[in-house]
Amino acid sequence: MTSETLETLAREPKVVVSGVTKRFGEVVALSDVELTLGDREFVSVVGASGCGKSTLLSLIAGLDAPTTGTTSLSGHEILGPGRDRGVVFQQATLLPWLSALDNVVFALEGEEGLSRKARVERAREVLDQVGLTGFESSYPAQLSGGMQQRVALARSLSYGPEVLLMDEPFGALDALTRRTMQELLTQVWEQNRMTVMLITHDIEEAVFLSDRVVAMTPRPGKVAAEFAIDLPRPRDPEVLGSPEFHGYYSQILELIHRG
Repeated sequence: MTSETLETLAREPKVVVSGVTKRFGEVVALSDVELTLGDREFVSVVGASGCGKSTLLSLIAGLDAPTTGTTSLSGHEILGPGRDRGVVFQQATLLPWLSALDNVVFALEGEEGLSRKARVERAREVLDQVGLTGFESSYPAQLSGGMQQRVALARSLSYGPEVLLMDEPFGALDALTRRTMQELLTQVWEQNRMTVMLITHDIEEAVFLSDRVVAMTPRPGKVAAEFAIDLPRPRDPEVLGSPEFHGYYSQILELIHRG
């Protein structure tokens, strides 16, 4: 076991999902889910379509509430959305009438004590971090899908959340852009070292990015298994061809196919 794996196992809990069940009328989306995300840990959640992955993310984001059970962040029950969590969805959901810079500045409007100048400086800083220096004045319609997602990521990073929640953020992108965004996300996480939870249907993406992959059962969703990914960081695309990578990929794929 490497020192990195030991570090992962030793991390303090950041998000705790305890006994969570979520019903939508007669439909049970999640059943008695138990899950812990460690401080600064990168966790991906995979599973068949309809298994409740996005529902679970919404509960942690505070966009919905469990039917039974609790979700907590740093020991405090999650009762609604908050700036301690950043959320990036599959669609960038940018304001089309604002430039890339102003979309990020807008996200900082609620930050007390920050002047307009300070908000602009922070927006420029995070846009640079996601590789968009030179595109600050561009409007969403002038940006590619990948660039729009970079703005969405910068917007979530701008107010320094403790946890970044990502719901299929690269699902609508072409394969080349998707790979570029995965590498960018790895770099951003290594710089910021916040807790990240990524919802994805792409097992390769999950293994490449994560410290741990959580596989869910078909609906009603619950945790079927967890896989600690013991691959060295920083990771580059060469790791995709390694026997270790294929070993993780095959185990997770087999589990999901078995249902």
